[in-house]
This record gives sequence, C-alpha cells and structure tokens, in this order.
Amino acid sequence: MSFRIAAIVLVAALSAGCASSSKVMLGQARPAIDPAQVQVYRTAPAGALEIAQLESKSAVGFGTQGQTDAAVARLKREAAALGANGVVLVGVGSSGSPVGMSVGAGSYGRHSGGGLSMGIPTTQKQAAGVAIYVPPGTAVDPGLVVPDPAPKN
Repeated sequence: MSFRIAAIVLVAALSAGCASSSKVMLGQARPAIDPAQVQVYRTAPAGALEIAQLESKSAVGFGTQGQTDAAVARLKREAAALGANGVVLVGVGSSGSPVGMSVGAGSYGRHSGGGLSMGIPTTQKQAAGVAIYVPPGTAVDPGLVVPDPAPKN
C-alpha cells in the first residue's frame, strides 16, 4: 500500500470518529447567547418555548465521564448559538465506534520487521436534548435543574 493511500485511509478513519452535532428546528431561533448562560433541565419549566431538537456526540475515546460532559457541553453550545437559555436533557448514551487504535510494524525495501498488532475498542458518548427559551421571570422548580459537573481541580 502506498503512503498516499495509507494517509487517505487514516484521515477517513479519524474523521469518522470526530465529535459532531445535529439539530431539527422546532421554533424561531433567537440571537446567540453565551453558553455559560444555558441551563440544563430534567423537564421543561412551564411556559418554556421549544426552539430545536439537538443531538451531539463526543470525540472518540474510552467511554469516560469526560466524554459525557463534552457531549452535554456541545448541546449547551448548540443551544446558545440558537439563543436558547435552556436544554431539556432527553438522554445520554454510548455507541461503539468503527475507529480503533492499533500498533504494528512494516517493511521498507529489503528490510522488514515483524510486529504485534492489536485493536483497542473505542466509544463515543451521545447526548440528546431540546433547546428551549425560558422567559425572564419564569418560576423554575430547583428540582428540574441538572447540576453542572463538579469543577476539575
């Protein structure tokens, strides 16, 4: 296999495991806000307006809490870009990835080397939610709010 073909295959494999997001508009977008202002809810407060259904995926990794936090943070960024000040978290899960990591060896000219090759399974974390706008002054039950993850030291 030539170096060029190997490079193309590597780029295709890596891009398949990149973080991504998608949205389906349900209502009118508003001017963008700072993602730090977006609150995550278990259920929508009374009077909230739906803006969009959102889905996000973390980058490929080994199924860590950090990947889950990254997928939820991506939801918050997407919601903020639509002017939503809230996201109702619908679900969080994992999916296997076609991308794996491997270690191996090869040959060059008359020189060749043997090697060990092994695959390490990787996963992506997924999060789904609904971007909402909660009008100012709306009474929100604290039990509806999902607390932010603990800050990293």
